[in-house]
Amino acid sequence: MTPPPRTRRTRARNESRPRPGERGSMSVFVVLFSGVVFLLAGLLVDGGAAMNARLKAADIAEQAARAAADQIDVETLRDTGQVRLLADESAVCGPAEEITASQETDGVRMTECTVGGGQADVTVAVSVHWNAFFLAALGFAGSDMEAEATAAPDPGEA
Repeated sequence: MTPPPRTRRTRARNESRPRPGERGSMSVFVVLFSGVVFLLAGLLVDGGAAMNARLKAADIAEQAARAAADQIDVETLRDTGQVRLLADESAVCGPAEEITASQETDGVRMTECTVGGGQADVTVAVSVHWNAFFLAALGFAGSDMEAEATAAPDPGEA
């Protein structure tokens, strides 16, 4: 007597059973893959936030340096025709501090303002703090991004 032929139903049921030694392998894969996806999301989101903070710091530093470079010594300009910044560094850096303080974002501060080059230019440094979202779970809370810009008064054409 010949054995009854196997039906498709029986074959499909037997093929879907895991082989010995493969039980739980998908669980390990899912756990590891989830961790990798979390790290990649952290790099994308928090890396983007860090780049955004760096660009914001550069933008604010440039605006502040241009505002400070507008503080020219009018008497020297009239007497000699030379364009120079005011001798009082606090008067030159005052508008830069106002620009920095006017930013509504917390964590923005001016770290340095110096007049250099024989009162020919002004350099402003700005720091912007950013907070990590995903990477905070790993203990990295964020950091300060800094930028520096230099501006000089434009004498224009005579």
